[in-house]
Amino acid sequence: MKYELIDKTKDYLVINKPAGLLTHGAPHIKEPSLVDQLIKDFPEIIGVGEDPERPGIMHRLDKMASGILVIAKNMDSFDSLKKQFKERTVKKEYSALVFGKLEKDEDDINFPIKRSSKGFKMAALPATKDGKDNKDGRRAMTHFWVNKRFFHYTLINVAIKTGRTHQIRVHMSAYGHPLVGDDVYGTKKTRIKNKKINLGRIFLVARKLEFQNLKGETVKYEIDLPTELKEFLDTIK
Repeated sequence: MKYELIDKTKDYLVINKPAGLLTHGAPHIKEPSLVDQLIKDFPEIIGVGEDPERPGIMHRLDKMASGILVIAKNMDSFDSLKKQFKERTVKKEYSALVFGKLEKDEDDINFPIKRSSKGFKMAALPATKDGKDNKDGRRAMTHFWVNKRFFHYTLINVAIKTGRTHQIRVHMSAYGHPLVGDDVYGTKKTRIKNKKINLGRIFLVARKLEFQNLKGETVKYEIDLPTELKEFLDTIK
């Protein structure tokens, strides 16, 4: 599977990563990745950044999710984007389909997140038994608002102010509404439903991205839902 090139400048690339493609590899993971494709198409990104295994990569998307990513093509762009991500001035918006009907039209989820004892998973940490905030995990902030309610599902828009691993998936699961297609953070009941649905991916798309280029200009990018997700929504109307 191949990424879609949305924009190309002398300083950065904006691409649409398909579901099923790793953003980047790791020492224990040996399979094709987005980085492999980018190095082949744009060898100038080699050496950009702080990790030779992830040249130009500013942020990532889970393998079975899809959507917009910005890739730095030189160190000036990398440093600028890194600063913007650190200061949380980069705006990212996602579309997700969750199981069940959300009662609130919008809400904030601020459960801290830490790596679970199972290693490959993350865990949200709701308030302790005495009602106090749980201090064990890393701060994580997710805001969602309802796009459309279906009989058994809710389509939501999501904005995150932090970028923790699997943040949206973990938070929505802890909120009681796992993402469609997500067996890792789903329940036994939703895993059975996922098997019947057979979507082949997680219903999570990074649809909007906004940041400043090196000229100080605000640039905005937006994509539509992939065809397979539109078609699935048509079946549940």
